[in-house]
Amino acid sequence: MTDFVRITRGDNPYNREVQGKANEPITVAALLDRSRALTGARDLDYPLAEIVERLDYNAPRIAVIGGSPDHPAHIMDYETTARAAIRIWQNGGVPFTFSTPVLCDGTAQSNVGMCYSLQSRNAMTEMIVNQMEAQCYHGAFVIQGCDKQPLAAVAALAALDVTRRARGDAPVFATFAPAHVLKGGTIPEDLRNEIEEVARRSEQTDHQAIADDLRDALAYVLQCTSNQAFQGVFTRAAAASVISREQHKDFEKRLAVSTCDGKGGICAFNGTGNSSRHVVSAMGLVHPALELLTAPPDQERVNAAVDALFSYCNDPDYSVSEMVKANVENVIRIHSTTGGSTNLIMHLIAAFIHAGLDFSIWDYDRIRRATTIPDLFDYSLTQGRTIFELAEQCCSGQIRGMETVMHELTRNDVPMTLDAPTATAATWRQRLADTRNLSAEGVKHNPIILSRPRRPFSGIDVLTSNFFETAVVKISGMSDAQLDEFDAKLTVVLYFENEDEANQMLLDDHYLDSIKLHNAIRHVDMLRIYEHNTKRRLDAQIAALSREGLFDTLLHEKIVKFAVVLSGQGPEAYGMPEMFTPMQHVNANRHLKKLAMILTDGRYSGVSYGAAIGHITPEAKRGGGILYLQTGDLIQANLRARNIALIDRGALRENNEVVAYAGDLADERSELGAERLRRINHRLLDIVPTNRMRDVTDASRGVTPNAVAEYALQTFVEFANRNLALAGD
Repeated sequence: MTDFVRITRGDNPYNREVQGKANEPITVAALLDRSRALTGARDLDYPLAEIVERLDYNAPRIAVIGGSPDHPAHIMDYETTARAAIRIWQNGGVPFTFSTPVLCDGTAQSNVGMCYSLQSRNAMTEMIVNQMEAQCYHGAFVIQGCDKQPLAAVAALAALDVTRRARGDAPVFATFAPAHVLKGGTIPEDLRNEIEEVARRSEQTDHQAIADDLRDALAYVLQCTSNQAFQGVFTRAAAASVISREQHKDFEKRLAVSTCDGKGGICAFNGTGNSSRHVVSAMGLVHPALELLTAPPDQERVNAAVDALFSYCNDPDYSVSEMVKANVENVIRIHSTTGGSTNLIMHLIAAFIHAGLDFSIWDYDRIRRATTIPDLFDYSLTQGRTIFELAEQCCSGQIRGMETVMHELTRNDVPMTLDAPTATAATWRQRLADTRNLSAEGVKHNPIILSRPRRPFSGIDVLTSNFFETAVVKISGMSDAQLDEFDAKLTVVLYFENEDEANQMLLDDHYLDSIKLHNAIRHVDMLRIYEHNTKRRLDAQIAALSREGLFDTLLHEKIVKFAVVLSGQGPEAYGMPEMFTPMQHVNANRHLKKLAMILTDGRYSGVSYGAAIGHITPEAKRGGGILYLQTGDLIQANLRARNIALIDRGALRENNEVVAYAGDLADERSELGAERLRRINHRLLDIVPTNRMRDVTDASRGVTPNAVAEYALQTFVEFANRNLALAGD
């Protein structure tokens, strides 16, 4: 045993207790039995007596943590688990394995399961901590999937590391193995031709918008998200009798069976799954041999990560919480330059808090804005630049994934923390010293990582308002031309109390006709919108238009802008579901998509043509201003100034002045707010009480359990006081 690594710090219950040594050897042997049978590994001996000896010796006890095989990202976990277990044993460690349930956001879209999605992150974190503590595992080899699982695992291991070190135990070490990228599906040629025929038929029957939206959907890589786009257009086509209900279901089925590769993986779009891949790599927790793959890793790649893990398992500077804390700036800058998921903001903040940092959205914003972060990521779902193509470029040796991103950020004068530790047992500086295939210029055809920025800024902005405290908007998803169309324009609120109401109305091709007749949008308001948004004086012809005629003119000339407000979707109200479906319905509405922004206290993934503004705090259920808005209210989205203002309609109507509302909306509309809160509380009955999100921070603090946030603040204060005392001495 003296030839092997042992954990040198902390307590070893397997040395002083007997029950674990009696219970666990058969689980280790069973895991290695399965691993040997699956991989055909030879010369692998693991007698029970040796397992007991290793436990007593304090050999590294390493859990291979997987997900659930009902999630596409985890259906090949068994293969990677087997390879990791074999290499852990060969290095002198003791391998174990356990998995956590991982719900698929794609599957949960538009059903009540989405209300459990964010809560599942905190639940997975708790489960991982429970298992690691109860079984006394030292470290982990994490098979990283998508949705909430990656940052849940980071948060769990970081929090465990902080607590163990505080009580004098050994630091927690880990390495992450992201699931390979799932290649986008291909629409069968016969089906593509049939859908194109439906588009032509739509044109012939005066349904040009349906035809245009079908062709837009055909341009995208086939995946579950594009299926959702097709679904919205097919629904409208069936309602317009362009296709039958039977044709709709037939198209739906044939698209579904062509979508996913049989070996699963993380979808090829740059959503939360692949954004998590980028940021966990930026935390230093992913070995480059496993970072961006197009198929499950072979034994050689797994060996590289496991071997490195054993080289730093006793080094506290390479513990999980230290890696996370040392790489905070790297994470935020890589997340920004790669146009990372907005959803991920909350998960990053939660992970930082679990690692012992007193952190909020304002800390994220401070770091992001400390230096200009250029857009170095030319990703496109319609032009063959998906994350699958990026993985192919990495696997063929043209570039090196996040090492290339780090290199190009440095070359573009973005300060990076190059001396931070990583899962190779080396710092970023040491890794980047090897310049082979490091430059983004190694990709000659269709590069995704760039050496020269597409534009000088990228990332997610934090917004403030006179009716909310914080919100986020993905500025990197909007071109300058899009920003110009919406920035500082007077915008009409279209208010929905919840997602269900929005989904029902937004699929209606005649929805804007109903808005035209809505008495809340006054004629004088539309005249002011015309003047302000066009910067033109009213002429006699415009002034003479009826209310309906003026609305049509504003719509036809794209002068009017709308803010689709999705309220009652926050963590406490409804679990903070993702607003992907209503966003897709807006994007699938040919008229509305070019005119609408989205504002919500829920989450969202992706972008709309107009700004997609989410994570509004305080949420409606906590009495935030979003609770009191109404259809017909006017706002001004000053996107470049990072502010949204509810406009004083009295001043606008009487004096033609655009000034922010300064009254007390909650007081003026108290009865309306009370009525809506009653409906929010009643709707909460949809969610099983055990899984409601209570005792958590708001979105600006990551929707983190209050106990964790309080502990991070406590440790931060103690650390600051200790430093002050040392300075005084």
